[in-house]
Amino acid sequence: MDADHPAWGANLHAGSQIGDAIPSADYPRLVRAIGACPPEDVGGVPGYAEFLEARANPNHEARADMMDLRGGNFDPDDAGIGRILDSFERLAKKWAPKPRKPKTTSRPL
Repeated sequence: MDADHPAWGANLHAGSQIGDAIPSADYPRLVRAIGACPPEDVGGVPGYAEFLEARANPNHEARADMMDLRGGNFDPDDAGIGRILDSFERLAKKWAPKPRKPKTTSRPL
């Protein structure tokens, strides 16, 4: 990692802020998503930097190997928002309050 190859994680910001809930909003909710995660087994930060270089440069010596690794369909700008929203929807259903059965008393009133 050097000035020409910054760590992709240097611009990775994750966080949460707890404030007042919006009654009509569904939770969990996506506020913003930018960029794709690196492909599996790309070789960490240095490998991802090289992967992006090879992807951008048709004359890169490792381009063929790198494209075989992930194929030509990888888009570093696609955060996969559809997948994220599908996951959030599954979580929202899982976390939704369940209707409670009324308690029964075992003794007469």
